[in-house]
Amino acid sequence: MGLPTLKRSAIGRLAAAAALALVLAGCLPRDPGAQLAGWSIVDPSERHPIMVTQQPAVMSLRIARGAYGLSPAQRAQAIGFLERYRATDAGNAKLVIQAPSGAANEVAAMHAVAELRHLMLEIGIDQTSIAVETYPAGRDAHPPVRLSHLRFFAEGPKCGDWPANLADSSAGLNYANFGCAQQRNLAAMVANPADLLVPRTQTPAVSERRDVQWQKHTKGESTISKKQEEERVRVQGN
Repeated sequence: MGLPTLKRSAIGRLAAAAALALVLAGCLPRDPGAQLAGWSIVDPSERHPIMVTQQPAVMSLRIARGAYGLSPAQRAQAIGFLERYRATDAGNAKLVIQAPSGAANEVAAMHAVAELRHLMLEIGIDQTSIAVETYPAGRDAHPPVRLSHLRFFAEGPKCGDWPANLADSSAGLNYANFGCAQQRNLAAMVANPADLLVPRTQTPAVSERRDVQWQKHTKGESTISKKQEEERVRVQGN
């Protein structure tokens, strides 16, 4: 009597374990989607990353022989190029001026380079961010003066991936395309793609007001700003 009872008990435990395994198998995700080291990636910023690369931005200015600098149109073109650099890429890369060497317009090109450097200082570009180089003119009769720098570009992910039917999914995970459009729009709208890599450095603090307050503090004077009579609050009784 004891042995059959033990067999029935063992068979019952095996059947219960098999049923539990089937239940757990039904809860496993059928379409885990993108994975990394066995873990499902559910964060949209990791599943649909924005690729930030550096590509050269180049502007060429052809300087006529005998010219003493830039023409008004070339000056406006250069200012626009430098303003875009200052607004989006300043601090990320150097500005490189390339002047032709050995050409008929070599002297005129050097006048243009001097004017470009003056424009950069007027706009507020630091002298340490400027580099001047020469390149062989070759057979070009009027080789240009080139102004270039490395610019960051943000490329958004490709969206529209629907590998599974959401009605058949019981995993409770985000669908594969979740957050892709937001990442793509962010890549298209960001003014400075370098901000997606590292935060910007802080500008120097304005210390004039701080120095005034510190001098008052060391002298034991009040550091509260004085208010005009019209700035004071008056409470009138009933």
